[in-house]
Amino acid sequence: MTKTSLVATVRHELEHARSAPSGRSATSVYSGHERVLRQTVIALCAGRRLEEHENPGEATIFVLQGRVVLSAGEVSWSGRTGDFLVIPEARHAVEAVEDSAILLTVAKLP
Repeated sequence: MTKTSLVATVRHELEHARSAPSGRSATSVYSGHERVLRQTVIALCAGRRLEEHENPGEATIFVLQGRVVLSAGEVSWSGRTGDFLVIPEARHAVEAVEDSAILLTVAKLP
């Protein structure tokens, strides 16, 4: 068994994002090529985004800190600390309204 402090991980990743030219930082907390389930903490500075991309499988976002907007085409959903968003099976993007950290969970399709 392993234990990870998501609070400490969020703090660390937000520090890195604030000093990175891209305004973002990420680390995997559960992953591996042999695994279907993958979880990543992603930190985004206010106004930064993960540009539109394909969904690699079933995926969710849990907002660990801040506020984000998940958009797919003309539809968007707002999420704030504690909110759980199911990512649609379509091209989508995520934008940080304020400095934010999310837990991205993906069950990668075979």
